[in-house]
Amino acid sequence: MKKPIYLDYNATTPVDKRILETMLPYFTEKFGNASSRTHAFGWIAEDAVKTAREQTARLINCTAQEIVFTSGATEAINLAIKGVWENYQTKGRHIITVKTEHKAVLDTCRALERKGAEITYLSVNREGLIDLDELKNALTPQTILTAVMHVNNETGVMQPIKQIAELVHSSNSIFMSDATQAVGKINCDVEEDDIDLMCMSAHKIYGPKGAGALYVRRKNPRVTLFAQMDGGGHERGLRSGTLNVTGIVGLGKACEIADQEMWDDAARISRLRTKLEQHLCDLDNVFINGSTRHRLFNTTNITFQGIRAENLITKLPSIAIAMGSACSSAIAEPSHVLKAMGLSDEDSYSSIRFSLGKYTSDSEINEVIEAVSRVVKELK
Repeated sequence: MKKPIYLDYNATTPVDKRILETMLPYFTEKFGNASSRTHAFGWIAEDAVKTAREQTARLINCTAQEIVFTSGATEAINLAIKGVWENYQTKGRHIITVKTEHKAVLDTCRALERKGAEITYLSVNREGLIDLDELKNALTPQTILTAVMHVNNETGVMQPIKQIAELVHSSNSIFMSDATQAVGKINCDVEEDDIDLMCMSAHKIYGPKGAGALYVRRKNPRVTLFAQMDGGGHERGLRSGTLNVTGIVGLGKACEIADQEMWDDAARISRLRTKLEQHLCDLDNVFINGSTRHRLFNTTNITFQGIRAENLITKLPSIAIAMGSACSSAIAEPSHVLKAMGLSDEDSYSSIRFSLGKYTSDSEINEVIEAVSRVVKELK
């Protein structure tokens, strides 16, 4: 069987061998509970968590005390949004987000709507970008939170985070960003970008699944959240439960490696993505979805007009590509992201996401170009 080619890095990434090697001892001889304070097994685990917290904080330029470890970005998003909602209702019940957010944000907001929250869903233009004037007009004295993702998981489109933060703070509100696709790939500096809450996940940056983090600003302004899990007071009372030391160690190491290598990775991957696009867009009725100026270097979302994406994917069994978010792939409906950008149902069903990573090779891209081009011509 021909070796498969993986171009679905936005769904998940393979664990870097260096990260795996760092994690392995914490499955066996260093297996202690980080909350066990009476013996060396617990102290070793606690020290490992401390190191990982510092590594994670260093990558996004915050203090270690501002990092709350979670099971992943979805839990971090729930803690951030629901935590603000329950803690700031004396100020207001209004939350702003965007129609193209990840389902983890949209579904959380819809759950709060059922509890009385007022949610404004901002629109996007054909490029996938929000209108800053629409955001400005949506902000009210009752707005307690604005949640805008840094990088879209389906298109790679990057929102103007710093400008958004400035508008939100001018309204004395809290700004949250789901940076799951951005952290470890581009510069995510919570001080420079003025972010109050930020979510991330290890498995998007060559770390393990089941480990993530939420950044919670401690000053200017100090953000306080209502905990969503009770039982033991772990993570300064914000996230109870025995710490996943092994996963946290993996997240920390992933952040350390990303801090050192992401710029070199970005330059090489960007060249490969450009090569892929240039060849595929030479085909008839093929176009890129979303901004080509404001987007992540590894992602391209392409419409093959007149061809169902599922038919194209079926004929490319050795190439791992996707029709959209992995979290929505079981749902037989057009991408909510592409629909919000103005694509028709037909074009949405004809669109494929290619997401590259640091293990993608030039020869693999050549194979993909040849295979996709051949199948497109067959299906036409």
